[in-house]
Amino acid sequence: MQNFQETANFIWEIADEILRDDFKRGKYPDVILPFTVLRRLDCVLAPTKQAVLEKYQFCQEKNLKNPDGQLRKAAGKSFYNTSKYDFPTLLTDAKNISKNTIAYLNGFSNNMRDVIEKFNLPATIETLNSKNLLFLLIKKFSEADLSPEKIDNHRMGTIFEELIRRFNEQRNENPGEHFTPREVIRLMVRLLLRGDEAILKQPGVVRTIYDCACGSGGMLSIAKEYILTNINPSADIRLFGQEVNDETFAVCKSDMLIKGDDRDADNIKFGSSFCLDGHQDNRFDYMLVNPPYGKDWKKEKDFIDAEAAKKGNGRFEAGTPRINDGQLLFLQHLISKMKPVAEGGSKIAIVLNGSPLFTGDAGSGESEIRRWILENDWLESIVALPGQLFYNTGITTYIWVLSNRKPEYRKGKVLLVNGAATYKVKGKGKEKEVEVFAQKMRKSLGDKRNELSEIHIDKLDDLAFDFAEGVYTKVFDTSDFGYRKITIERPLRLNFQASPERIARLESQAAFVNLASSKKKGTAGETEVEAGKKLQSIIREVLSQLGEKLYKNRQEFEQVIEAAFKQAKTNTQSDRQLSLFGETSSIKLSAPVKKAILAALSEKDETADICFDDKGNPEPDPELRDYENVPLKEDIYVYFDREVKPHVPDAWINETVIDEKDKLVGKVGYELNFNRHFYEYQPLRPRKEIAEEIKVLQASLVAVFNQMAAE
Repeated sequence: MQNFQETANFIWEIADEILRDDFKRGKYPDVILPFTVLRRLDCVLAPTKQAVLEKYQFCQEKNLKNPDGQLRKAAGKSFYNTSKYDFPTLLTDAKNISKNTIAYLNGFSNNMRDVIEKFNLPATIETLNSKNLLFLLIKKFSEADLSPEKIDNHRMGTIFEELIRRFNEQRNENPGEHFTPREVIRLMVRLLLRGDEAILKQPGVVRTIYDCACGSGGMLSIAKEYILTNINPSADIRLFGQEVNDETFAVCKSDMLIKGDDRDADNIKFGSSFCLDGHQDNRFDYMLVNPPYGKDWKKEKDFIDAEAAKKGNGRFEAGTPRINDGQLLFLQHLISKMKPVAEGGSKIAIVLNGSPLFTGDAGSGESEIRRWILENDWLESIVALPGQLFYNTGITTYIWVLSNRKPEYRKGKVLLVNGAATYKVKGKGKEKEVEVFAQKMRKSLGDKRNELSEIHIDKLDDLAFDFAEGVYTKVFDTSDFGYRKITIERPLRLNFQASPERIARLESQAAFVNLASSKKKGTAGETEVEAGKKLQSIIREVLSQLGEKLYKNRQEFEQVIEAAFKQAKTNTQSDRQLSLFGETSSIKLSAPVKKAILAALSEKDETADICFDDKGNPEPDPELRDYENVPLKEDIYVYFDREVKPHVPDAWINETVIDEKDKLVGKVGYELNFNRHFYEYQPLRPRKEIAEEIKVLQASLVAVFNQMAAE
């Protein structure tokens, strides 16, 4: 079973063969993953098992207090197991297999404690034994040879990831939440390290690599392996990671221990990178990550908001994205881990979906984060990946490469690489699109139907490194992605009429309705309500006497209203209706009531005169308000005169809308719209060609109808 797919299939079949009916499918990984790890550990330790037991007995006889070093040396690994059991010997005593398996677990060295605890193995063993499945499971796993001689570390990691992929697919896990295809990681590593070869080849060079959502550790392992294999076999590469999922954390840590470096294993921390940062005081040379897409951060909102409020002292100083997608929080977290340029600086490669490129309007959290990144000149390049590369999502993805140590010729610039480009080929009866930088897999794995060959990786890496304009590449200034969103106002134009229909609208105006309401209790309140009702009645009466003349100037109509109520006072001063207000009271309309009357009696009218405020300025119509995104490199007033004024001559820029940071008119926003920059116009087909197709279709339809008629 040297082929990783065959081994993965064998282990997958164990789940169906042994666990079916006794476990829900959603619980399969709680059993299969830890036992796969245990079997791998068992096979790794098998050649030195007897030597470890002998050394352990010797240490006990000598009463050595700390035999750890000697036992590691005997095992030839950074971990060991001092129990007398292994998978084959556990099967020799079926009656006591549960007790013996626990003893086997307890025999592992202390640095394996985290793995056993996160897998919750003692509880799993007890459950399996209670269902009479423990013996069967160990027996079946004993048939799988997972020794390094048969399956190297790279393929073993792929097996773990394939099992995780299948389990998560069954559970309909969130797309993009889990691991990254190995060829995508290889591309990320190349993009990250290209240009640093001379530094990495220096004797005694030490470099740190960090993944804040490391999963089963694939990115870290491949990055380290690439440096040691292709650049400098003697480089001291130290890995750091963090993972929030129990199972994948345990897989990652055990894998690091199997590879033989305690430092790497110890540097894999458990918990959320946001609120339980396991590497709080560390800065790293290289960072790479594929964070979960579209995953909300509600559970950590209070902590993240408090961190963001620290501004320059917090990890999220640029702001926070919308609550249902934390991708840009991961990116800010990585930026906070960059070394100062004086200490060599850092580079980052991160896989994101399309949302962080353009989601969020000017002034939004997403836009402000993009602004912060681009104005600090950290973004080197973005590579759009071909579609259908990932196992549990078909969405388009992008690799962002960032650095605070850009070479001089790249400063102030950003490169976009269209790795998602396609070309059309004629298939059977119709054209189909084929990826330029990917090839179809012989057999799909979940949603993964395409893969990157080494040729594709080389080409994309070269395009990103060469930093030149081409068919699939474009170079921009960082400010090219910025715009200033200006608010365009148009004047309010209203006509006015005291028609019965419009007067009736007063009943929906709060200020008018509130005249007949009171917060007072008792007789005083009743008196106020009664007075309000009488005033409402008088207002209706006065307005109804104005006639139905249509006014197109608000100032003129306001004068008519004022005169009408003044005249009403003169004519009704001794009227019994006003006895509640006193013989000398007058009808005075409060500002809210006057506003309610004007609102009820008005309608929008493009032919009416402009309404002005008290200062003589045109009053804007909120319903006609519009917005324009002006490129940062262009003057907003020049743009307005060219693009807006010719079409709406009465419009103006609202100069009260000011950007908080630069204190200029309009709000600054940033977006990176790949589709717009690489859009290619597809001309319509000639009419003659379309007409010929229609004739053929008509003929075929006539033939079908004739055949139906004949039948």
